[in-house]
Amino acid sequence: MDVREAVLTRRSTRAFLDKPVQREALERVLETALRAPSGGNLQPWHIHVLTGEPLDRLRSVVLNRLNEGAGGDAPDYAVYPPKLSAPYRDRRFRLGEQLYGALNIPRENKTDRLRWFARNYELFGAPVGLFCYVDRQMGAAQWSDLGMFLQTLMLLLEEEGLASCAQEAWSIYHRSVAEVIKPPDEHMLFCGMAIGYADTADPANAFMAERAPLSEIVQFDGFTP
Repeated sequence: MDVREAVLTRRSTRAFLDKPVQREALERVLETALRAPSGGNLQPWHIHVLTGEPLDRLRSVVLNRLNEGAGGDAPDYAVYPPKLSAPYRDRRFRLGEQLYGALNIPRENKTDRLRWFARNYELFGAPVGLFCYVDRQMGAAQWSDLGMFLQTLMLLLEEEGLASCAQEAWSIYHRSVAEVIKPPDEHMLFCGMAIGYADTADPANAFMAERAPLSEIVQFDGFTP
């Protein structure tokens, strides 16, 4: 698999097989992903990888909170701007329509949509959960470095034959994650990531999220016709 193929085939996988992932494969991928660039070579990411009993315990802690109707924690950061405008709002809306359309859950069925959203906290059945932290002293530039690391990681997972789904939803329950991971106080949870083998028969994996056309995103200047 070349880089282009990995980029084009990678997707946010939302259903996984009950098949374990070998630690050696994860070590191989992560060792390479650590070559991702960062401003000043700060390497601001702090990564925790869970499977087995610790991951089951984490799932249980968060799902118990959900079943009790408890809200999320006081946010460390806003996942989306509070007044998201077009075209960004429209793209987010369209993704939801694609996902729930594939799942055959109509917009008016709020109960089933919320129940499906709660699957985030089961990691969609993935056998491995990765959690990415950043030091609280870091600013916006270092947060962009996290994105470069995570994208590098997901492409390498794709090459390894492993599927993934980056999940900022875990930041909503960062205190529950901390109960299991026990990070130092100066570390802030940015996101989780589900990792495993994709269940290609599940309808949640039956669509590829759309992307805006090149002409909408990119402007070329100074090039000869």
